[in-house]
Amino acid sequence: MTTSSTARPTRTPRKEPVFSPDLLSGQVVIVTGGGSGLGLAMSQGLCSAGAQVVICGRSPERLGKAVETLRSLGGKVSGIPCDVRDPAEIDQLVRKTVEQHGKIDGLINNAAGNFLCAAEDLSAGGFDAVVKIVLYGSVNATLAVGRHLIGRGAPGSVLSILTPYAWTGSAFVLPSACAKAGVLAMTRSLAVEWGMYGIRCNAIAPGPFPTEGAWSRLVPEASMIEGLVEQRVPMGRVGEHSELANLAVFLMSDASPYQNGDCVTIDGGSWLGGAGEFSEYTRYDRERLKLLFRAMRPKKGS
Repeated sequence: MTTSSTARPTRTPRKEPVFSPDLLSGQVVIVTGGGSGLGLAMSQGLCSAGAQVVICGRSPERLGKAVETLRSLGGKVSGIPCDVRDPAEIDQLVRKTVEQHGKIDGLINNAAGNFLCAAEDLSAGGFDAVVKIVLYGSVNATLAVGRHLIGRGAPGSVLSILTPYAWTGSAFVLPSACAKAGVLAMTRSLAVEWGMYGIRCNAIAPGPFPTEGAWSRLVPEASMIEGLVEQRVPMGRVGEHSELANLAVFLMSDASPYQNGDCVTIDGGSWLGGAGEFSEYTRYDRERLKLLFRAMRPKKGS
């Protein structure tokens, strides 16, 4: 397989804030999985637009570092440890957020888990581990925040982070594909059911946006990135975190008050060029892939 050596003309993504610093002034937004990666980038974007942000995650240490980073940039942010798989912990997250900030206006469902595995090697526990974080976690958080908003009689916004293979499927990530498809169905269902309460439910489906944690589990060898990007992304590059953050801020704000039940894809056109983000791996030797997948799996407790 050859690649084109012709340079693609492109615009350099803006990394500085593009929205008014008071666009989300007075808004309180919870971001699950907000302590690292794309969650941290979106939290920074929300802070730069004036929101009060509450990030949650399972690692108090990681949360503490994220809070310190965001506050050093001028953000109004706090961190609350929470396992989204546990409805009781989600209820506690909502209570603590209301105690600290007086209300909740929005939620970003970003907490996720994923790993590469051939379907025939997948265990019930492995499937369960991903689905409980992605699907159950998103449902737990959405219902808890929704009850709060409905109880207050206040409008709000719920934004869930998906992936294009939520509707196309993809090889080697069966649990994630199933879970993300479920979150997409939740988004569209609640957009209809909760529209009468002024609660908007939308989603973003990012394509390849490299993060240290996720890509270490999803790209077996550096040479395979060429197949995932150069061969599959029409724009010939990966996404910048600031691009995703800007889209999230727009969808959470009153700049998009009529946007409801939508899933916005931000992937440089890659899903249109070939379904399934990791289906490219099917062209590699299967037994070698399986060995690489097993070596990449996180150890228990990590």
